Amino acid sequence: MGPFNGVGVIFALGAAALHVVIFYLESFAWTSDGTLKAFNMTKEEAESTEKIAFNQGFYNLFLAIEVFVGVFLMATRNPAGKALVTFAVCSMAFAAILLYVTSPDKRSAAIKQAIFPIMALCNLIL
Repeated sequence: MGPFNGVGVIFALGAAALHVVIFYLESFAWTSDGTLKAFNMTKEEAESTEKIAFNQGFYNLFLAIEVFVGVFLMATRNPAGKALVTFAVCSMAFAAILLYVTSPDKRSAAIKQAIFPIMALCNLIL
């Protein structure tokens, strides 16, 4: 498929979609019952970290936007597209690895967060 690696793009878009969901959870649903369960938090923990989570949610959204813009550029054969997608999924993968290493209680979430970006990287680089 040339410079437009279909499998890598699909995994990158999956990673971006997950980061849009994380954006929503962190920025708009942080204290909801579903988010508390997903992040293994108490209501008090969520309330005390709400402003930080709001900010971090936007970080996740910006990573997703990088992927969307990069995929668009790849589709138009712009060489910057693959670099942008690769950088975004690298950031996503390393953030997931950091979460895995530093937060043993969130390892399951870290693994879920890492799968799409790592698969995207493997397919984009090879």
